Amino acid sequence: MEDCIFCKIIAGDIPSSRVYEDEDVYAFDDIEPQAPVHTLVVPKMHVATLNDIDDNSLWNSMLKGIREVARIKGIVESGYRVVVNCGEQGGQIVMHLHVHVLGGKRLDDKMG
Repeated sequence: MEDCIFCKIIAGDIPSSRVYEDEDVYAFDDIEPQAPVHTLVVPKMHVATLNDIDDNSLWNSMLKGIREVARIKGIVESGYRVVVNCGEQGGQIVMHLHVHVLGGKRLDDKMG
């Protein structure tokens, strides 16, 4: 999608701090981190929201990417949070499915 910032990042048109990449997903550090580790995992194919996934293999690729990011960032043992915002009311700002991987410190117990 030509006006999608995440599609532009995946295409290399906008620089990013790549953390992990495979044939289905791209992961990069958030430019406004909310924790010492704050990495986004996005599908390379434009999918607007979690509601638009119709292929379990894509979700499985996303889960693999999440685990790889946690391993690469060294937060597997200490623990981490995975967040998916879905739609405007759910707090999704960029309408390209993305998963936040947060860790590197004790995170607040509040979710809202």
